[in-house]
Amino acid sequence: MARINTNVPSLVARANLARANAELEVRLQRLSTGLRINRGADDPAGLIISERIRSDIQGVTQGINNADRASSVLATTEAALTEVNDLLTSIRSLIVEAANTGANSAAERDANQLQIDSAIDSITRISNTASFGGLKLLNGSLDYNLSGVTTSEIAKAQVFNASFVDSENLEVEVEVVASAQTGALYLRGDYSPPNDVANGLVLSATTLEIQGPNGVEIIQIPVSASLDSIVTAVNNLTALTGVRAERINASDITSGIVFQSVKYGSEAFVSVKRLQGPSDPSEDYFATYKFVDGEEVPGSVPFPWSDIGTTLTSANRDIGQNVNALINGALATGDGINISVNSTSLGIKLILTESFATTPGSTSSFYITGGGALFQLGAQVTAQQQANIGVPSMSASKLGGTLVSGELQFLSSLKSGQENAIRSLVERGDFSAASEILETAIDEISILRGRLGAFERNVLQTNVRSLQASLENLSASVSRIRDADFAAETSFLTRAQILVSAGSSVLTLANQQSQQVLQLLG
Repeated sequence: MARINTNVPSLVARANLARANAELEVRLQRLSTGLRINRGADDPAGLIISERIRSDIQGVTQGINNADRASSVLATTEAALTEVNDLLTSIRSLIVEAANTGANSAAERDANQLQIDSAIDSITRISNTASFGGLKLLNGSLDYNLSGVTTSEIAKAQVFNASFVDSENLEVEVEVVASAQTGALYLRGDYSPPNDVANGLVLSATTLEIQGPNGVEIIQIPVSASLDSIVTAVNNLTALTGVRAERINASDITSGIVFQSVKYGSEAFVSVKRLQGPSDPSEDYFATYKFVDGEEVPGSVPFPWSDIGTTLTSANRDIGQNVNALINGALATGDGINISVNSTSLGIKLILTESFATTPGSTSSFYITGGGALFQLGAQVTAQQQANIGVPSMSASKLGGTLVSGELQFLSSLKSGQENAIRSLVERGDFSAASEILETAIDEISILRGRLGAFERNVLQTNVRSLQASLENLSASVSRIRDADFAAETSFLTRAQILVSAGSSVLTLANQQSQQVLQLLG
């Protein structure tokens, strides 16, 4: 070739040398960074998917951190609740000691009351001061906010968890399907002689065994005693048996009497048996009756004694019935006049009033307008990756809410000067109300600790394990896409180095070849 204006071999050698240098730069960059993808041009599709996975990794990592922090919050909360539980236990022992009036002086009971007052104040103090990083835990700031609760229908509402999906508030609708009932037995009072009970009188000496949830007692009824004497005798022992009695028709003793359990529900029962009656049961006209299962107790007067054998059946024992109700269309679990549901969208417990729980078809509604403790547990900010739980106030004025004689009373009612203080309890000779309030308070603390523990174990800990597994798999995936294979890259580096050396040599030869034209000039 005798042309010198265009050195084609030099151009070819230079182009290949440039490609070899570019390849060498890529290998050096990958080996120095440890990444296969350093720029979008390295692998556009790989860059897109790897960046998405890296974003997921960051979200999962934060989710793990969130769950760990939530566990710390719950641990701090439970530690405070443990102290409250210990204080309640000490209050219970003081109440039990004060009930031993035959062996304790008034000064000792006053000293016990001082301890009770101090313990109750300490519970309120713990409620107000328990905190985590400035977040108040037990003062009600983590509880749900309720609006529109009708106290004549719902005595107390406690929300455990609520999900606000695409809504700022959650409506709660309650409908009573079947009424709560007490255990009830009915005794006629309008027989004619020679029956044992006639025209409101007991015509022969009668011994009755009265049994209820609290215990069993025996009462003696003399001959010719009025049925009112049975009512009085039974009601004098109500605290011991859990059974009360009253006229069926308040204005007519001959209408008969009803024996019924004080409380409602399937755990409440009443049993009335006549002891030492006639040897032939068919001759015993002191018979009690109950309504056939499923029959509602009528409110009509006179009492439907004509229905004996149909809706009324002879019996000496009857059990109560739990209220049957719907909450937002879902069947709630009934316990006496209490109802509750527990789902991911709503967990709630309601104490219904007696009038509302015993009226089938009655409805009530209110709103949950916010509040609660919301925990973000997943990589995506969606309702499916969030969990919430309510922590109610543990102050003495909010703890232990119990219906006592139809009135909702709390732990604070045990302080000096209140209705359930020791002095008042001694005067009445009845410590049952204080005992019920304490039991309710202890149950509330125990249940809350159990819910927090279950939330930590079944939600937080499982969530952390799941996220850790996701983190491992996501990290492995992004590594396969993004990280450099050093074994392959070093091989490619060696190849690129050889090509660069060879290209440089070839380019030198190509340039030297053009100089041979000078030989033609002589």
